[in-house]
Amino acid sequence: MNLFVANISRSVKDDALKALFAEFGEVTSVKIINDKYTGESKGFGFVEMRNDTQALDAIKKLTNANFFGRNLIVSKARPKTTGYNTY
Repeated sequence: MNLFVANISRSVKDDALKALFAEFGEVTSVKIINDKYTGESKGFGFVEMRNDTQALDAIKKLTNANFFGRNLIVSKARPKTTGYNTY
């Protein structure tokens, strides 16, 4: 399951986020999104976990959890959309 994680402290690196989620199960990938011009973290990212049950447990326990001085927002990631909505 792919998870969206927001309100990440700008000092957090991929390894630290992976370690946090690994407490709940196997993490297959972690990507904190960086600004393409400055290289600075945008404060959100994605964590992919192999087991859906463990991912749901992580959502429940890490939402509003304090991590590096910030309360995390964790949810299921929505599929990426491209372009504008057409009707």
